[in-house]
Amino acid sequence: MRAVSSFWRKQQQAWAFGRSRSAAFSTSNVKIFDRQLKRTQRDRAAWLSHEHSHEHDPLLTSVSQNLLDRLQDCKRTFPAALCLGGSLQPVARALSSPPHNGGVEKLIVVDASYDMVRACKEASHHHAVETHFLVGDEEFLPIKESSVDLVVSCLGLHWTNDLPGAMIQSRLALKPDGLFLAAILGGETLKELRIACTLAQMEREGGISPRLSPLAQVRDAGNLLTRAGFTLPGVDVDEYIVKYESALELIEHLRAMGETNALSQMNHILKRDTALATAAIYDSMFSEEDGTVPATFQVIYMTGWREHPSQQKAKRRGSATISFKDIQKQFGSQS
Repeated sequence: MRAVSSFWRKQQQAWAFGRSRSAAFSTSNVKIFDRQLKRTQRDRAAWLSHEHSHEHDPLLTSVSQNLLDRLQDCKRTFPAALCLGGSLQPVARALSSPPHNGGVEKLIVVDASYDMVRACKEASHHHAVETHFLVGDEEFLPIKESSVDLVVSCLGLHWTNDLPGAMIQSRLALKPDGLFLAAILGGETLKELRIACTLAQMEREGGISPRLSPLAQVRDAGNLLTRAGFTLPGVDVDEYIVKYESALELIEHLRAMGETNALSQMNHILKRDTALATAAIYDSMFSEEDGTVPATFQVIYMTGWREHPSQQKAKRRGSATISFKDIQKQFGSQS
């Protein structure tokens, strides 16, 4: 049993600060996700990862590496970095390992789960940079404005009720010309499980209820960056196909990642018959020749910068000195 410590009292003050700060730019009062349930799930994920040695999950590690590879394309360094939730440990490990960490000298690690922060802290004895650990919610970010050069969120923001508001808070935490890197799960994620679960519910219950989280579409990502006020927005997408021995192994992996459903209006009790039917339909419809079943994870990568006078800017509309028709004629005459 965990005792309430002075650490928690400090966190309550930080959360209060974050809530008052976020009220000014919250864009929605809709509560899609149960954030307390999500914290509980991430507490469980921290325990499962430690218990079953999943600290180096191949999927989470690959997504984190692909996200942080974008730092190698930047000609500047990022002395102060903020790491938010989601795939916390792989990102923290990478940002704490010079020389390919973007020049990070100070790292702040934030997660809504006390146990996840503690697990990350216990694994931090190899960190080569100054590292601080903080319990805080992405929806009420307890970080000073203009205090960091880099914000990284890997597979965490898709669980926020107000995604634009959370991204705005990240932008405000950045110094001018600071970089925002984020990876979120896209709408094609777990499409096989969605199909199997829908068919099982219709067969066993005569109707369907939401069992999987709604996720953003690729076309929405650019609008999210612009709406949050980032400049030079960039979006790209990747798909990861992970093979499992069975559908039940996939569910266990989702629990270990903290990616199980947290919808506020969800009926939390899934009937045993429906769960078994879902697994049977999944295995029947999607099993491959080697006996494994695939699961699709669509990851949307987002890049944005806080505005700075040195950044490139679009020319004023109508200021062009040559038309597309002239360009077409020029290239047409050369062919």
